[in-house]
This record gives sequence, structure tokens and C-alpha cells, in this order.
Amino acid sequence: MEVLRTEPDHKKLPPPKRRLSEKTKDALSAYLYISPFFILFAIFGLFPILFSFYLGFQRWNGFGEMEFVGLRNFELILGDALFWKSLGNTLIIGILGTVPQLFVAILLAFALNSAIVRFKNFFRVSIFLPYVTSTVAVAIVFGIMFNNQDFGLINIIVGWFGIDPISWGTTEWGVKIAIATMIFWRWVGYNTIIYLAGLQSIPHDLYEAAKIDGATIYQQIRYITIPMLKPVIIFTVFLSTIGSLQIFAEPLVFLGRTFREEGMTVVLYLWREAFVNMAFGPASATALILFVIIILFSSINMYIANRIGK
Repeated sequence: MEVLRTEPDHKKLPPPKRRLSEKTKDALSAYLYISPFFILFAIFGLFPILFSFYLGFQRWNGFGEMEFVGLRNFELILGDALFWKSLGNTLIIGILGTVPQLFVAILLAFALNSAIVRFKNFFRVSIFLPYVTSTVAVAIVFGIMFNNQDFGLINIIVGWFGIDPISWGTTEWGVKIAIATMIFWRWVGYNTIIYLAGLQSIPHDLYEAAKIDGATIYQQIRYITIPMLKPVIIFTVFLSTIGSLQIFAEPLVFLGRTFREEGMTVVLYLWREAFVNMAFGPASATALILFVIIILFSSINMYIANRIGK
């Protein structure tokens, strides 16, 4: 009996599936791991920025339909005397609270890095504590210290020097000094730790070689410490410039919702336009103007910081 043998029909088989290579799988896995950051940044970072830019040219109270008004919001803001007052307040408070802070932070970092100071770890933790303290708590405590009454702590201290009690919450310079003191106290430890890390990264061999060559302490600081610390100084100046132009929580908590002109900063002005006056268009226009101002002042400060040591 003859057995019939049939040949397999290759044409009816499905085509083989193309599988991903190991390299592609590794790349996809890496993108999946880092995707939460980019997704959250897109939702809570990129979208608000783009939406704020769009709102800067609209009239909108947060509920109704938007209306395109061109540059009208910018004209309103730039023609408002209170905006220029808030910008002046921001610059003055920023200078009072930031410039002394950076100089003191460098001196404290030198002290903590020296061999004559004992219990360094204790002092490093103590000086960093204000940074992790709640801004609201700081503002409340300083609000009590800078009380307008005679029994306020700061008024008692200035009274020892024969100075009459100062109304810290209502006078032009009293408000600015009180807010600048809060900013100084809260951020000096943060900058001190950054400078300390920069100082500890400088090789000791350079100082030893300088001592052998007869260099004085002043020459060591000028020709070794400052040039080696320059990138750290530029970094702190850059961050401090941005932070000083975004002062918000301290004046809001210290002055409450009175929105006194003496303590009105640009960000507080922006917040009042958006969430008190429900004028999101002018508020977004203020944010865009502040963005340009931050770029301008950051560039100037970066240029000045780059000149250090030359």
C-alpha cells in the first residue's frame, strides 16, 4: 500500500513577529523609569508656564470666557504706580536681606572650616536648622519679635541705645528691615553649608605649597581660596538673585492681608491681582514682566560675580 506524503504549505503560516532587541528594551525601560518626573513636570511646571504666557494677553476672571486684549494688560501694569512701588520694595528688601547674607555666610564657612573651632558638627547642624524651619513659623516668630509695641523684643533692644520704639509693621523702613532680617536669618545657614562644601573641596596641597613659598594668609585667600571658590560664589549669587526677586511668604505672613504698600513685593502684587482682584490677565502679565526682570538682574549679577578675583 502506497502512503501519500503531503508537503507543508509554507505560504499559509503567519509571518514571524519581530521582537525588540535587548538594547531597545533597555532604552524603553530607562524611559519608563524617568517618565514620572517628566509627566509631572509637564503637568505642574510646563503647562502653567505656557498657560500663564497665554493669559498675559487675555482678560479673564477665572470663570467666564477669555477675551484677547493684546498688550492692554502690560500697559495697565506698567502704568500702575503700585507695581513700581512693589518693584522698588523687592529690590531694597532683596539687597538688605541677600548681600550681607552672602558675606556673613562666607565668614561662617571659613570659621567652620578652620581648625580652631570645636564641636563643628553641632554648629553645622545648628546653622542649617533655620533653612528647614517653616516660613510661616519664622514669620510668626519674627512678627512677635518686631512687635510695634514698647514690649516688643527688638524695641526693647533698640531702647537700650536710647532709640524710641519703632512701628515695624507700618513704617516705610521698619517693614523692609523686619522682612529682610527674616530672609537673612532663614537663608544664611543654607549658603554657609554650600560655601563650606566648596572650601572643603580645595586641595590642602595648594595651601601647603603656598606656605612653603612664604605666602601670607591674605595671599592664600586671594590667590587660592577665592579663585577656587568662584564657581560656588557664582552659584549662590545666581540663586540668591532669583530668590530675592520672588519674596512672597515673609511679607504676606508678617503683614497679613492688609497689603500695605511698605511691604508690597512684586510676587505679592501678582498674587493680589490674581486671587483677590480676580484679574488673571494682569497677574500673568506681571509674571512675564518679572520673568524678564529676573533674567536681566541674574545676568548682571553673574557678570559681576565672574569679575571676582580678576
